[in-house]
Amino acid sequence: MKVSTRAYDEDSPFHEQAFARLESLANSNAAWAIPWPCLHEFYSIVTHPRIFNPPSPQHVAIDQVEAWLECPNVHLIGETASHWGELRALLVAGKLTGPRVHDARIAAICLQHGISELWSADRDFSAFPTLKARNPCLGPS
Repeated sequence: MKVSTRAYDEDSPFHEQAFARLESLANSNAAWAIPWPCLHEFYSIVTHPRIFNPPSPQHVAIDQVEAWLECPNVHLIGETASHWGELRALLVAGKLTGPRVHDARIAAICLQHGISELWSADRDFSAFPTLKARNPCLGPS
């Protein structure tokens, strides 16, 4: 799953749905994963003064990341030795450049770890047909 700022941001119209989905993962016995780049992106967004006014204080954002990391069934995933091959294939197939490379990086990490479904409100992930993208804010599928 891509960590959702919507679950964190109580002012978001999707807060309740996103928070409930994250809470259900955290309280279940099912394994789930967060790609490391998603944690980096979450932190950079919620602490950015041009995105949130006011931005989250550093200690609040860090506390949230650490709360996710305390979940016994969460796995943090990152690049493996086969990362470049997977990423290159996604970049070439989608003719991706610029900011879309970040999404391809997340998709490649998920695919390397056998993740078949990515939870994200970002529609750009539909560019990767080998990875099912689902918006958890729209409710259960």
